[in-house]
Amino acid sequence: MASLPFLRRVALKTLPLRPGSSHALLLLLLLRRPLSDAAHDPPFSLKSLGRTSKPRRSEARKEPPGSSPGGDPERPVGSDLPFDFKYSYSERSAAIDPIGFREPPRFSPFGPGRIDRTWTGTSAPAREAPDPERAARERDRVLGAPLSEEEVAELVERYRHSDCNRQIDLGKGGVTHNMLDDIHNHWKRAEAVRIKCLGVPTLDMDNVCFHLEDKSGGKIIYRNINILLLYRGRHYDPKQRPVIPLMLWKPYAPIYPKLVRNVAEGLTFEETKEMRNIGLNSPPLTKLTRNGVYVNVVEKVREAFETEEVVRLDCKHVGTTDCKLIGVKLRVCSLNFIIFFFLCCLGC
Repeated sequence: MASLPFLRRVALKTLPLRPGSSHALLLLLLLRRPLSDAAHDPPFSLKSLGRTSKPRRSEARKEPPGSSPGGDPERPVGSDLPFDFKYSYSERSAAIDPIGFREPPRFSPFGPGRIDRTWTGTSAPAREAPDPERAARERDRVLGAPLSEEEVAELVERYRHSDCNRQIDLGKGGVTHNMLDDIHNHWKRAEAVRIKCLGVPTLDMDNVCFHLEDKSGGKIIYRNINILLLYRGRHYDPKQRPVIPLMLWKPYAPIYPKLVRNVAEGLTFEETKEMRNIGLNSPPLTKLTRNGVYVNVVEKVREAFETEEVVRLDCKHVGTTDCKLIGVKLRVCSLNFIIFFFLCCLGC
Protein backbone atom coordinates (compact mmCIF):
# COMPACT_ATOMS: atom_id res chain seq x y z
CA MET A 1 0.00 0.00 0.00
CA ALA A 2 1.35 3.40 -0.96
CA SER A 3 -0.04 5.15 2.16
CA LEU A 4 1.63 2.79 4.66
CA PRO A 5 4.57 5.15 5.65
CA PHE A 6 2.09 7.97 6.16
CA LEU A 7 0.01 5.77 8.50
CA ARG A 8 3.14 4.93 10.52
CA ARG A 9 3.97 8.59 11.07
CA VAL A 10 0.39 9.39 12.05
CA ALA A 11 0.30 6.43 14.45
CA LEU A 12 3.55 7.44 16.18
CA LYS A 13 2.28 11.01 16.75
CA THR A 14 -1.37 10.43 17.70
CA LEU A 15 -1.80 6.97 19.27
CA PRO A 16 -1.10 6.80 23.04
CA LEU A 17 1.33 3.98 23.92
CA ARG A 18 -0.13 2.10 26.83
CA PRO A 19 1.27 -1.36 27.68
CA GLY A 20 -1.21 -4.12 26.71
CA SER A 21 -3.57 -1.76 24.87
CA SER A 22 -4.97 -2.39 21.38
CA HIS A 23 -3.29 0.77 20.11
CA ALA A 24 0.13 -0.60 21.05
CA LEU A 25 -0.57 -3.91 19.28
CA LEU A 26 -1.70 -2.06 16.13
CA LEU A 27 1.45 0.06 16.20
CA LEU A 28 3.69 -3.02 16.53
CA LEU A 29 2.00 -4.64 13.53
CA LEU A 30 2.52 -1.52 11.44
CA LEU A 31 6.19 -1.20 12.44
CA ARG A 32 7.07 -4.86 11.88
CA ARG A 33 5.59 -5.00 8.36
CA PRO A 34 8.38 -4.39 5.80
CA LEU A 35 7.94 -1.67 3.24
CA SER A 36 8.93 -4.02 0.43
CA ASP A 37 5.60 -5.84 0.75
CA ALA A 38 3.62 -2.72 -0.09
CA ALA A 39 4.73 -2.75 -3.70
CA HIS A 40 3.67 -6.38 -4.14
CA ASP A 41 0.33 -6.14 -2.31
CA PRO A 42 -2.27 -7.55 -4.77
CA PRO A 43 -5.52 -5.63 -5.21
CA PHE A 44 -8.80 -6.98 -3.85
CA SER A 45 -10.50 -9.37 -6.27
CA LEU A 46 -13.47 -11.77 -6.14
CA LYS A 47 -11.63 -14.34 -8.23
CA SER A 48 -10.04 -17.24 -6.38
CA LEU A 49 -6.25 -17.44 -6.68
CA GLY A 50 -6.04 -21.22 -7.13
CA ARG A 51 -8.58 -21.56 -9.96
CA THR A 52 -8.02 -20.83 -13.59
CA SER A 53 -10.93 -19.60 -15.68
CA LYS A 54 -12.02 -22.00 -18.39
CA PRO A 55 -12.39 -20.63 -21.89
CA ARG A 56 -16.03 -20.29 -22.86
CA ARG A 57 -17.34 -22.20 -25.81
CA SER A 58 -18.23 -20.06 -28.77
CA GLU A 59 -21.98 -20.53 -29.06
CA ALA A 60 -23.77 -19.75 -32.27
CA ARG A 61 -26.05 -16.76 -31.98
CA LYS A 62 -29.65 -17.88 -31.88
CA GLU A 63 -31.94 -15.85 -34.09
CA PRO A 64 -35.55 -15.42 -33.03
CA PRO A 65 -38.17 -17.20 -35.14
CA GLY A 66 -39.27 -15.18 -38.11
CA SER A 67 -36.12 -13.04 -38.16
CA SER A 68 -34.27 -12.30 -41.36
CA PRO A 69 -31.37 -14.60 -42.27
CA GLY A 70 -27.97 -13.20 -41.54
CA GLY A 71 -29.23 -11.06 -38.66
CA ASP A 72 -29.99 -8.01 -40.79
CA PRO A 73 -33.05 -6.33 -39.19
CA GLU A 74 -33.68 -4.18 -42.27
CA ARG A 75 -33.83 -7.12 -44.66
CA PRO A 76 -37.39 -8.46 -45.18
CA VAL A 77 -38.06 -12.09 -44.33
CA GLY A 78 -38.71 -14.38 -47.27
CA SER A 79 -40.91 -17.46 -46.92
CA ASP A 80 -41.47 -20.21 -49.49
CA LEU A 81 -44.81 -21.32 -48.05
CA PRO A 82 -47.16 -21.90 -51.03
CA PHE A 83 -50.21 -20.04 -49.70
CA ASP A 84 -51.35 -16.54 -48.81
CA PHE A 85 -50.76 -15.38 -45.24
CA LYS A 86 -53.96 -14.65 -43.30
CA TYR A 87 -54.79 -14.14 -39.67
CA SER A 88 -57.24 -17.07 -39.73
CA TYR A 89 -57.25 -19.72 -42.44
CA SER A 90 -60.34 -21.65 -41.34
CA GLU A 91 -62.66 -18.79 -40.29
CA ARG A 92 -62.14 -16.35 -43.18
CA SER A 93 -63.70 -17.16 -46.54
CA ALA A 94 -62.18 -15.75 -49.71
CA ALA A 95 -65.56 -16.00 -51.48
CA ILE A 96 -66.98 -13.02 -49.55
CA ASP A 97 -65.32 -9.69 -50.27
CA PRO A 98 -65.33 -7.05 -47.51
CA ILE A 99 -67.13 -3.78 -48.12
CA GLY A 100 -64.75 -1.73 -45.98
CA PHE A 101 -61.83 -1.75 -43.54
CA ARG A 102 -61.57 -0.56 -39.95
CA GLU A 103 -57.92 0.39 -40.45
CA PRO A 104 -55.89 1.34 -43.53
CA PRO A 105 -54.76 -1.74 -45.47
CA ARG A 106 -51.18 -0.43 -45.51
CA PHE A 107 -50.82 -1.29 -41.80
CA SER A 108 -49.41 -4.80 -41.99
CA PRO A 109 -49.73 -6.94 -38.82
CA PHE A 110 -46.27 -8.34 -39.60
CA GLY A 111 -44.71 -4.94 -39.04
CA PRO A 112 -43.39 -2.39 -41.55
CA GLY A 113 -40.98 -3.96 -44.03
CA ARG A 114 -40.55 -7.24 -42.13
CA ILE A 115 -41.74 -9.57 -44.91
CA ASP A 116 -41.35 -9.61 -48.68
CA ARG A 117 -45.13 -9.67 -49.21
CA THR A 118 -47.67 -6.87 -49.45
CA TRP A 119 -50.55 -6.78 -46.99
CA THR A 120 -53.89 -6.13 -48.73
CA GLY A 121 -56.05 -5.69 -45.62
CA THR A 122 -57.12 -9.34 -45.40
CA SER A 123 -54.10 -11.33 -46.57
CA ALA A 124 -50.50 -11.21 -47.78
CA PRO A 125 -50.47 -12.98 -51.18
CA ALA A 126 -47.51 -15.12 -52.20
CA ARG A 127 -45.06 -13.55 -54.63
CA GLU A 128 -45.19 -16.58 -56.94
CA ALA A 129 -48.14 -18.66 -58.03
CA PRO A 130 -48.35 -21.79 -55.83
CA ASP A 131 -47.62 -25.18 -57.37
CA PRO A 132 -50.04 -27.72 -55.81
CA GLU A 133 -48.26 -30.75 -57.28
CA ARG A 134 -44.88 -29.70 -55.92
CA ALA A 135 -46.36 -29.00 -52.48
CA ALA A 136 -48.08 -32.41 -52.48
CA ARG A 137 -44.82 -34.19 -53.40
CA GLU A 138 -42.92 -32.40 -50.63
CA ARG A 139 -45.62 -33.26 -48.10
CA ASP A 140 -45.60 -36.93 -49.10
CA ARG A 141 -41.81 -37.01 -48.81
CA VAL A 142 -41.90 -35.66 -45.25
CA LEU A 143 -44.74 -37.93 -44.16
CA GLY A 144 -43.07 -41.04 -45.54
CA ALA A 145 -44.71 -44.46 -45.45
CA PRO A 146 -48.12 -44.68 -43.75
CA LEU A 147 -48.11 -45.59 -40.07
CA SER A 148 -49.10 -49.07 -39.04
CA GLU A 149 -51.95 -49.70 -36.62
CA GLU A 150 -49.51 -50.44 -33.80
CA GLU A 151 -47.61 -47.18 -34.39
CA VAL A 152 -50.83 -45.16 -34.50
CA ALA A 153 -52.08 -46.80 -31.29
CA GLU A 154 -48.78 -46.02 -29.55
CA LEU A 155 -48.86 -42.35 -30.57
CA VAL A 156 -52.53 -42.00 -29.63
CA GLU A 157 -51.96 -43.51 -26.20
CA ARG A 158 -49.01 -41.17 -25.62
CA TYR A 159 -50.61 -37.86 -26.68
CA ARG A 160 -54.40 -38.14 -26.42
CA HIS A 161 -54.71 -37.67 -22.64
CA SER A 162 -55.62 -34.34 -21.07
CA ASP A 163 -52.35 -34.17 -19.09
CA CYS A 164 -50.28 -34.10 -22.28
CA ASN A 165 -47.86 -31.17 -22.28
CA ARG A 166 -47.83 -31.01 -26.09
CA GLN A 167 -51.22 -29.35 -26.47
CA ILE A 168 -52.47 -26.32 -28.40
CA ASP A 169 -55.87 -24.77 -27.71
CA LEU A 170 -57.81 -23.76 -30.81
CA GLY A 171 -60.38 -21.05 -30.04
CA LYS A 172 -62.83 -18.96 -32.02
CA GLY A 173 -60.02 -17.68 -34.24
CA GLY A 174 -59.67 -21.15 -35.75
CA VAL A 175 -56.42 -22.11 -37.45
CA THR A 176 -54.47 -18.87 -37.08
CA HIS A 177 -51.17 -17.94 -38.70
CA ASN A 178 -49.11 -17.89 -35.49
CA MET A 179 -50.51 -21.31 -34.55
CA LEU A 180 -48.44 -22.81 -37.37
CA ASP A 181 -45.27 -21.66 -35.62
CA ASP A 182 -46.50 -23.19 -32.34
CA ILE A 183 -47.10 -26.52 -34.08
CA HIS A 184 -43.55 -26.63 -35.47
CA ASN A 185 -42.15 -25.67 -32.06
CA HIS A 186 -43.88 -28.71 -30.51
CA TRP A 187 -42.69 -30.91 -33.36
CA LYS A 188 -39.08 -30.23 -32.37
CA ARG A 189 -39.37 -32.61 -29.40
CA ALA A 190 -42.56 -34.58 -30.08
CA GLU A 191 -43.82 -36.65 -32.99
CA ALA A 192 -47.39 -35.42 -32.61
CA VAL A 193 -49.22 -32.49 -31.04
CA ARG A 194 -52.61 -32.55 -29.32
CA ILE A 195 -55.07 -29.89 -30.47
CA LYS A 196 -58.16 -29.10 -28.41
CA CYS A 197 -60.86 -27.24 -30.35
CA LEU A 198 -63.47 -25.05 -28.66
CA GLY A 199 -66.02 -22.50 -29.78
CA VAL A 200 -67.23 -21.60 -33.26
CA PRO A 201 -64.73 -23.71 -35.30
CA THR A 202 -66.19 -26.93 -33.85
CA LEU A 203 -69.28 -26.44 -36.04
CA ASP A 204 -67.22 -27.63 -39.03
CA MET A 205 -64.44 -29.92 -37.85
CA ASP A 206 -63.78 -31.14 -41.39
CA ASN A 207 -62.76 -27.60 -42.32
CA VAL A 208 -60.42 -27.38 -39.31
CA CYS A 209 -58.76 -30.71 -40.14
CA PHE A 210 -58.28 -29.71 -43.77
CA HIS A 211 -56.53 -26.43 -42.97
CA LEU A 212 -54.36 -28.01 -40.26
CA GLU A 213 -53.06 -30.63 -42.69
CA ASP A 214 -52.80 -28.24 -45.63
CA LYS A 215 -50.98 -25.39 -43.86
CA SER A 216 -48.71 -27.38 -41.51
CA GLY A 217 -47.92 -30.36 -43.75
CA GLY A 218 -48.82 -32.89 -41.04
CA LYS A 219 -51.49 -35.57 -40.88
CA ILE A 220 -54.44 -36.07 -38.53
CA ILE A 221 -54.07 -39.54 -36.98
CA TYR A 222 -56.74 -39.23 -34.28
CA ARG A 223 -60.06 -37.38 -34.10
CA ASN A 224 -62.53 -37.68 -31.25
CA ILE A 225 -65.25 -35.01 -31.00
CA ASN A 226 -63.08 -31.89 -30.52
CA ILE A 227 -59.69 -33.54 -29.84
CA LEU A 228 -57.19 -33.93 -32.68
CA LEU A 229 -53.70 -35.41 -32.94
CA LEU A 230 -51.51 -33.92 -35.68
CA TYR A 231 -48.57 -36.13 -36.72
CA ARG A 232 -45.42 -34.50 -38.12
CA GLY A 233 -44.17 -37.31 -40.43
CA ARG A 234 -41.40 -39.90 -40.49
CA HIS A 235 -38.81 -37.72 -42.25
CA TYR A 236 -39.55 -34.42 -40.51
CA ASP A 237 -36.37 -32.44 -39.78
CA PRO A 238 -36.72 -29.52 -37.32
CA LYS A 239 -33.63 -27.87 -38.82
CA GLN A 240 -35.38 -27.63 -42.20
CA ARG A 241 -38.69 -26.29 -40.93
CA PRO A 242 -40.29 -23.59 -43.09
CA VAL A 243 -39.79 -19.93 -42.29
CA ILE A 244 -42.99 -18.57 -40.71
CA PRO A 245 -42.95 -14.80 -40.03
CA LEU A 246 -44.99 -14.03 -36.93
CA MET A 247 -47.84 -11.55 -36.76
CA LEU A 248 -47.07 -8.88 -34.18
CA TRP A 249 -50.73 -8.07 -33.48
CA LYS A 250 -54.21 -9.21 -34.44
CA PRO A 251 -55.51 -7.16 -37.38
CA TYR A 252 -58.93 -5.57 -37.20
CA ALA A 253 -61.63 -7.63 -38.91
CA PRO A 254 -62.88 -6.06 -42.16
CA ILE A 255 -66.47 -4.89 -42.56
CA TYR A 256 -68.64 -7.49 -44.28
CA PRO A 257 -72.24 -7.24 -45.54
CA LYS A 258 -75.00 -7.51 -42.96
CA LEU A 259 -75.69 -11.07 -41.89
CA VAL A 260 -79.46 -10.88 -41.25
CA ARG A 261 -81.36 -8.56 -43.57
CA ASN A 262 -84.72 -6.97 -42.93
CA VAL A 263 -86.27 -8.89 -45.82
CA ALA A 264 -85.08 -12.43 -46.62
CA GLU A 265 -84.39 -13.39 -50.21
CA GLY A 266 -87.47 -14.77 -51.93
CA LEU A 267 -89.88 -13.48 -49.24
CA THR A 268 -91.86 -10.31 -48.77
CA PHE A 269 -91.57 -8.07 -45.73
CA GLU A 270 -94.80 -9.43 -44.20
CA GLU A 271 -93.75 -13.06 -44.73
CA THR A 272 -90.36 -12.39 -43.18
CA LYS A 273 -91.95 -10.69 -40.17
CA GLU A 274 -94.40 -13.56 -39.69
CA MET A 275 -91.67 -16.21 -39.80
CA ARG A 276 -89.56 -14.27 -37.29
CA ASN A 277 -92.50 -14.13 -34.88
CA ILE A 278 -92.97 -17.88 -35.27
CA GLY A 279 -89.29 -18.45 -34.55
CA LEU A 280 -89.26 -16.22 -31.46
CA ASN A 281 -92.28 -18.02 -29.97
CA SER A 282 -91.03 -21.54 -30.74
CA PRO A 283 -89.00 -23.58 -28.21
CA PRO A 284 -85.23 -23.54 -28.77
CA LEU A 285 -83.74 -26.52 -30.53
CA THR A 286 -80.64 -26.49 -28.33
CA LYS A 287 -78.80 -24.23 -25.90
CA LEU A 288 -75.31 -23.04 -26.77
CA THR A 289 -72.68 -22.03 -24.22
CA ARG A 290 -69.68 -19.78 -24.58
CA ASN A 291 -66.58 -21.59 -25.90
CA GLY A 292 -68.54 -24.82 -26.03
CA VAL A 293 -68.37 -27.80 -28.36
CA TYR A 294 -70.87 -27.47 -31.23
CA VAL A 295 -70.02 -30.64 -33.15
CA ASN A 296 -73.62 -31.94 -33.38
CA VAL A 297 -75.39 -28.59 -33.95
CA VAL A 298 -75.32 -28.72 -37.77
CA GLU A 299 -76.75 -32.24 -37.81
CA LYS A 300 -79.55 -31.24 -35.43
CA VAL A 301 -80.41 -28.19 -37.55
CA ARG A 302 -80.59 -30.28 -40.73
CA GLU A 303 -82.88 -32.81 -39.06
CA ALA A 304 -85.10 -30.03 -37.70
CA PHE A 305 -85.43 -28.44 -41.16
CA GLU A 306 -87.07 -31.63 -42.42
CA THR A 307 -90.19 -30.79 -40.39
CA GLU A 308 -89.82 -27.11 -39.41
CA GLU A 309 -89.48 -23.95 -41.48
CA VAL A 310 -87.73 -21.89 -38.80
CA VAL A 311 -85.19 -23.10 -36.24
CA ARG A 312 -84.39 -21.21 -33.05
CA LEU A 313 -81.17 -21.63 -31.05
CA ASP A 314 -80.76 -20.32 -27.50
CA CYS A 315 -77.59 -18.18 -27.55
CA LYS A 316 -78.17 -16.26 -24.33
CA HIS A 317 -74.72 -17.09 -22.96
CA VAL A 318 -72.89 -16.62 -26.27
CA GLY A 319 -71.34 -13.29 -27.21
CA THR A 320 -72.75 -11.24 -30.05
CA THR A 321 -69.64 -11.74 -32.21
CA ASP A 322 -69.69 -15.50 -31.72
CA CYS A 323 -73.42 -15.51 -32.45
CA LYS A 324 -72.86 -13.89 -35.84
CA LEU A 325 -70.03 -16.29 -36.66
CA ILE A 326 -72.25 -19.24 -35.77
CA GLY A 327 -74.96 -17.85 -38.05
CA VAL A 328 -72.53 -17.59 -40.97
CA LYS A 329 -71.31 -21.17 -40.50
CA LEU A 330 -74.84 -22.53 -40.18
CA ARG A 331 -75.83 -20.72 -43.37
CA VAL A 332 -72.92 -22.36 -45.21
CA CYS A 333 -73.19 -25.82 -43.65
CA SER A 334 -76.98 -26.18 -43.97
CA LEU A 335 -76.93 -26.17 -47.79
CA ASN A 336 -79.69 -24.01 -49.32
CA PHE A 337 -81.90 -23.49 -46.25
CA ILE A 338 -82.66 -19.99 -45.01
CA ILE A 339 -81.76 -19.55 -41.36
CA PHE A 340 -83.33 -16.93 -39.11
CA PHE A 341 -80.85 -16.75 -36.27
CA PHE A 342 -81.86 -15.20 -32.98
CA LEU A 343 -80.36 -14.39 -29.67
CA CYS A 344 -82.54 -15.26 -26.71
CA CYS A 345 -83.16 -11.60 -25.87
CA LEU A 346 -81.69 -9.64 -28.81
CA GLY A 347 -82.45 -9.99 -32.50
CA CYS A 348 -79.45 -9.96 -34.83
